[in-house]
Amino acid sequence: MSTQAIKFKNVAWDNAGILHFPANFNESKKYATVVTMHPIGSCKEQTAGNVYGKALAEAGFVVLAFDASFQGESGGTPRYIENPYQRTDDVRYAIDYLETLPYVDADKIGILGVCGGGAYSLNIAMTERRIKAVVSITGVNFGRLLRDGFAGGSPMEVLNNVAAQRSAEAKGGDVLTINMLPESVEAGKAAGIEDIDVLEATDYYKTSRGQTKGGATSAVYSRMAVGMGWDAFYLSETLLTQPILVVIGDKPGGFGAFRDGYEIVRRAASAKKELLVVKGFSHYELYDQPEPVKQALEKAIPFFKENL
Repeated sequence: MSTQAIKFKNVAWDNAGILHFPANFNESKKYATVVTMHPIGSCKEQTAGNVYGKALAEAGFVVLAFDASFQGESGGTPRYIENPYQRTDDVRYAIDYLETLPYVDADKIGILGVCGGGAYSLNIAMTERRIKAVVSITGVNFGRLLRDGFAGGSPMEVLNNVAAQRSAEAKGGDVLTINMLPESVEAGKAAGIEDIDVLEATDYYKTSRGQTKGGATSAVYSRMAVGMGWDAFYLSETLLTQPILVVIGDKPGGFGAFRDGYEIVRRAASAKKELLVVKGFSHYELYDQPEPVKQALEKAIPFFKENL
């Protein structure tokens, strides 16, 4: 299997991506293709690309893993903006690019996302009908997560603080970039953090287990208001009709993938929808640990082969 670094046009900048090709790739053939979306604070070289993207390519799909706008190697300033509307719109430009490739079967494009990328994938499928099937791996509704306190306070507290910070920056003040995780697992525990998701996220992103240059785990604070008012599942009862596979672990943590998984499967209008609960594993174990990933892929690969 081989890979190719690519770029595709967005509104006013380029997004960086990696194409993963199946073994014995033949450019004269047409391939079912999967776009992968990385988690919040992640990048194309981490779980969505180097674990799930790689495995899907080995299973015979062409895969495009790409960095979100303002993140990783993609363009856009200021850096580290996490804007759900832009994050989902990135996918439209990714598909535009894929449709220019002679070996991509434009009638067989699916999407897989991990963590925040999982909910983003479900959301964009509602209005991007070129997507024919969706897999969400431990998907988290980013707007719900922010409103539940991940942004550092109650919604109104955060929105007022964000407004003040944006005004300060508009007048020439320094851009405030916050790190969403403690510096280490030990530092998190010392600060009184007990939540499994925060500690395991830190173990993934801040150690050799998953740490990469593009996975910054940072966000521009003054741009967080837009996420606070966003809901990944809004209108899913009406607009989410494609086949969906939602994978969650049964060890719930503070980021809420467990509850979000049950909610979207209940609410989606899809005639074909499946919830896989991987027993005995957590949110971050589904990122890269062999056994839960194996169980997820044993469902995801046949799912895409059947529905693309």
